[in-house]
Amino acid sequence: MLIEHLGKAPTVDPSARIAPTAVLCGDVTVGANASIGFGCVLTAESGPVRVGDNCVVMDTAVLRGVRGHLLAVGDNVLIGPRAYLSGCTVADNVFIATGVSVFNGAVIGPRATVRINGTVHIRTTLDDDAVVPIGWIAVGTPAKILPPSAHDEIWAVQKELDFPAYVFGADRPGPLGTIMPDVMPRYAGALQRHVDDRPLPG
Repeated sequence: MLIEHLGKAPTVDPSARIAPTAVLCGDVTVGANASIGFGCVLTAESGPVRVGDNCVVMDTAVLRGVRGHLLAVGDNVLIGPRAYLSGCTVADNVFIATGVSVFNGAVIGPRATVRINGTVHIRTTLDDDAVVPIGWIAVGTPAKILPPSAHDEIWAVQKELDFPAYVFGADRPGPLGTIMPDVMPRYAGALQRHVDDRPLPG
């Protein structure tokens, strides 16, 4: 389904395949010979989404463009099922496996591989040809690639990346605090921009 959002409609190369249950919303561009699978969502929330030529976005993957960070995928990229990409840049010839998460401001270099359930954190740069093993986390620039058991080492880098401020414009709360009462009303309100979305014919 193609949906117009804030006056912008998806652009799909005639040679691309879009599964009938995929949703493309807003300023989304899909390149030549690309394939967008069943249940995928490509949504230009507050920034555009660009998918290059010969890309395969497998079933149920979600790609989101966000404020200040378009989502840009190069050519010859595979994005596995259940992957979640938000406001990141993916270079040519990258393999992103099942269940991978890639967050705002991340950059994945050419020919890199992120294996099953791997994570590339906000503001992280993954070098050319890098490999994130199954379930591991890449964090920082240049990226440290660490197992989930290395929580303290991951947090030492992640804390400085300041997820609350970078993604939500919120100050990090104290040890017993939460950003949720501040962030969620604003976030839910911003998503009201979809109220006037318009499904396109065809």
